[in-house]
Amino acid sequence: MKADGLKEFIKNGSMDERLVDIYADKALLDKQKERYTAAVDKFISLYGNREVTVFSAPGRSEVGGNHTDHQHGQVLAAAVNLDVIAVVSATDDGIIKVVSDSFDIEPIDVNDLEKKDEEEGSSEALIRGVAGKIKADGFKVGGFVAYMTSDVLVGAGLSSSAAFEVAVGNVLSGLYNNMDLTDVYIAKVSQYAENHYFGKPCGLMDQMASSVGSLVNIDFYDVNEPVINPVKVEFDKFGHSLCIVDTKGDHADLTPEYAAIPVEMKKVARYFGKDYLKEVPYDDFYDKIPEVRRECGDRAVLRALHFFEDDRRVTDEVNALKAGDFEEFKKLIRESGDSSYKYLQNVYPVCDLDNQNVAVALALTEHILKDKAGYRVHGGGFAGTIQAFVPNDLVDDYKRGIEKYFGEGSCHVLKVRKYGGMKVIQ
Repeated sequence: MKADGLKEFIKNGSMDERLVDIYADKALLDKQKERYTAAVDKFISLYGNREVTVFSAPGRSEVGGNHTDHQHGQVLAAAVNLDVIAVVSATDDGIIKVVSDSFDIEPIDVNDLEKKDEEEGSSEALIRGVAGKIKADGFKVGGFVAYMTSDVLVGAGLSSSAAFEVAVGNVLSGLYNNMDLTDVYIAKVSQYAENHYFGKPCGLMDQMASSVGSLVNIDFYDVNEPVINPVKVEFDKFGHSLCIVDTKGDHADLTPEYAAIPVEMKKVARYFGKDYLKEVPYDDFYDKIPEVRRECGDRAVLRALHFFEDDRRVTDEVNALKAGDFEEFKKLIRESGDSSYKYLQNVYPVCDLDNQNVAVALALTEHILKDKAGYRVHGGGFAGTIQAFVPNDLVDDYKRGIEKYFGEGSCHVLKVRKYGGMKVIQ
């Protein structure tokens, strides 16, 4: 479809049902129609009125399992109804040219896909890495022009970089491989690009949740072949929404705090002759705690304790959802938060005790909602966001109450999206 025809197709309501299905909230229809038509307009202004295809890749929320994935444990993660959309057109010149919102990304030549050290930490590195890995694995790559726009919140633990990578993977799958690249493969390619080209040693959870979509239980025991089990539930039927609260904390200079968690967990694993805590028998850990304390220190022991319990808790959360027991699910979320606070100790940084935004947000959430919601630190911790599963009839009150402290627009009310990376329309 030509770009101008697509714009009219969106405006006249022909995509309404599709958009409501993707974004899981009829109240967002007008906003999404405006967003899509604006994206098509921007594409036309950049590249002209070409034949176009539209792709989408969602952000994600870590629902269960806090800092468990890097120890090859379990997570429960959900795609959310914030995403990257890409309006694209194939070209025959072998050049990938992307403008992403206000960022004019340097062109990437598909005949030059080796890692470039000077690109580390850049969007160029992510595009080159995704394309390079796909090509190295024997699939087709080619040139395209694209305008991408994202409403995935940067710095809120919703994985904007994973959504971008997965979007690029889906573009190359759709334009050159008949959409035959699997969701799991695209997730692995995306992680590879982030690890080896971008220079960030992330796990696979972010990319997998974005690529696969819906609510997924992922077991990383074999990180090369993670076990992915979709959890077939609809949150709307439970009458709750997922609220992500931006506590306005500053992530600057917190890298040592984040890095210490896997370092200390692996120190405990090595005491038992293993590389990751998932390989250590549960009972052996508890039997040997006195010796482990002497060898590894108390904080490492407490963080390992959190891993063992939160890894098991993921299974309990999945079972509660499958049984339709949302009250039990919320209780487990609160228990996970309590464990993160006391044992994992990632709610505030020890290097800056005067600033404890996440701790304050959790305290205020408990004050406002008591035991009517499930809430805990979201993502890496120390600064950033918290999550809360809030009854729909209390969402407005909670949003007003928490934004009194953290500012208007700090509470984002989201829905779980059933689709991962996808082709929206051609």
